[in-house]
Amino acid sequence: FFFNLYLPLTNNDTFQHLFYWKLRFYSKCAIQLGITHTVGSLSQKAERDVLMQDFYVVESIFFPSEGSNLTPAHHHGDFRFKTYAPIAFRYFRELFGIRPDDYLYSLCNDPLIELSNPGASGSIFYVTSDDEFIIKTVQHKEAEFLQKLLPGYFMNLNQNKRTLLPKFYGLYCVQAGGKNIRIVVMNNLLPCSVPMHLKYDLKGSTCKRRASPKEREKRVPTFKDLDFIQDMPEGIQLEPDNYNALSKTIQRDCLLLQSFKIMDYSLLVGIHNVDQACRERAGVVEGGGSEGAVTPDHRRPQAQKALYSTAMESIQGEAKGKGALETEDQWGGIPARNSKGERILVYIGIIDILQSYRFIKKIEHSWKALVHDGDTVSVHRPGFYAERFQRFMCNTVFKKARKFIKLQLFQRGIVHPKMTIQSSVTHSHVDPKTFVHLPNTNEDIFESC
Repeated sequence: FFFNLYLPLTNNDTFQHLFYWKLRFYSKCAIQLGITHTVGSLSQKAERDVLMQDFYVVESIFFPSEGSNLTPAHHHGDFRFKTYAPIAFRYFRELFGIRPDDYLYSLCNDPLIELSNPGASGSIFYVTSDDEFIIKTVQHKEAEFLQKLLPGYFMNLNQNKRTLLPKFYGLYCVQAGGKNIRIVVMNNLLPCSVPMHLKYDLKGSTCKRRASPKEREKRVPTFKDLDFIQDMPEGIQLEPDNYNALSKTIQRDCLLLQSFKIMDYSLLVGIHNVDQACRERAGVVEGGGSEGAVTPDHRRPQAQKALYSTAMESIQGEAKGKGALETEDQWGGIPARNSKGERILVYIGIIDILQSYRFIKKIEHSWKALVHDGDTVSVHRPGFYAERFQRFMCNTVFKKARKFIKLQLFQRGIVHPKMTIQSSVTHSHVDPKTFVHLPNTNEDIFESC
């Protein structure tokens, strides 16, 4: 089996690369075999209410290479597959409308695709071929913490199904040769079928929060807080109802994370620029290329779109009236505008919530506080972290679009900076209709072009 492969002491990088490639390939096969069995056997059990002891159940099944009465034969060597809290995670999947056959089809029908941008923690990420789920390897402490978190996670989802927190669908472990690979299955926040023009990992911290030169070389780099402040000083302009809903959701989620003493989480923000995509598509068509090069993948199975916990659903927002971007709204992004007035779709979610403020994190914060301003470093006590995170997201990253409208009108000399729009109309004797169809301005920012 791949865990027992002999790795000689050599400097041959090609051999090392081949070894780790085989390691990851066979681990993916073992993961799919294990999930196929555990979900199939779980479907034979009658549905019932989730009990407290269900959160701490660990089921284990042995997969010999020659097969057994319960498992098929395979070519990957002997391994053991563990499933954590199967009844509880079945409930979570049902809560988000994920049917067992869809779950199996997504995870096990085609090979998993390894993402080329691993996390800073060294975790390996896989995405399913239909773009629905993310599989992430986690450390022992993170898996243990998630299992302890499940009762509170269960209570929160029952009270509020709409949240920016990760949607956990399963926790598993592949065990062989004395090694363990623990994985968690989650929702995919940034669908590959929608091209992202910008991507940010935001914490609300400013200490060393800038993308590295190596990261910037990538086709779509993941920028950080200082990059966002520099690139988008006006923030992301949201329709007021969506802004209020988003602020309320962030506040509620931060309170929950604080109650579990969780910190060092991030808001992952993916931005699809609708107007830029239209220009790119027009340029490709004029050049004789493929029109589908910058548009969503229309080959996606329509029936599986219900599996998405979209950004709009997560904040309890609705695209209303002329604010709806009819052709893009089905992708689940939040309609917004950038400082140039361009239409954008925003995909967001809170990630990396399996970091608790344990002793090692307290030591890390104390050490960094000696070198930098303690309030600017990423690692901080949960209460302060949640407050800083919420303030940064709601005041710097996301803003009500009306401020942007007033700024544009002020630049046109119609609105005085210290007066409301209504009072400016009264004192300047400007026809109120001007504010509906003002030429050469971006005031009507939520009307689809």
